[in-house]
Amino acid sequence: MMTIGVQLQLVGDAAASSESAESRLDALFFALSDPVRRSILERLDGQALLVSELAEPFDISLQAVSRHIQVLVRAGLIQQERSGRISRCSLDAGPLLDAAVWMNRYSKYWQQQFDMLVATLAEIDSRAAQPGATAAARKRAPRRPSRR
Repeated sequence: MMTIGVQLQLVGDAAASSESAESRLDALFFALSDPVRRSILERLDGQALLVSELAEPFDISLQAVSRHIQVLVRAGLIQQERSGRISRCSLDAGPLLDAAVWMNRYSKYWQQQFDMLVATLAEIDSRAAQPGATAAARKRAPRRPSRR
C-alpha cells in the first residue's frame, strides 16, 4: 500500500518530468531554428569532425561556430570529445526522436486534409469519366471574347 507522501512524490515527479521534457523540446527546437546549426548537423551525418572542419564552409568566425556548437550540445544533438585544445564533434540524433514523436501527435490533422483531398480528386475523376462530360463542360464554359 502506498502512503500519501509517496503518492504526492510520484505526482511531483511526473510534473517535473513533464517540465523537463518541455525544456528539452524547447532547447531542441531552438537549436534547429538556425540554418547554420542545421547545416552543422548535416555535415556531421555519419562522421565526426573537428570544430575547425565544421567551421570551414561558413563565412563566420570560429568563435561564432563554437557558440552554435554549444547550442547543439545543450540540446543533446552533438557530443564533443576533447583532447587538449582539440575538440571532435559527432552527431547524436536521439533527441530528434523526441521531436518526431511530438510532431507525430499532430499528423492526424494532416491526414484528415489528405483524406479530403483524395475524396475531392476521386470525385473530379468520376465526373470526368462520365460519357459526354467534356462536351457538357464545354457548353457551360463561358466563351472568351476574341481579341481584335
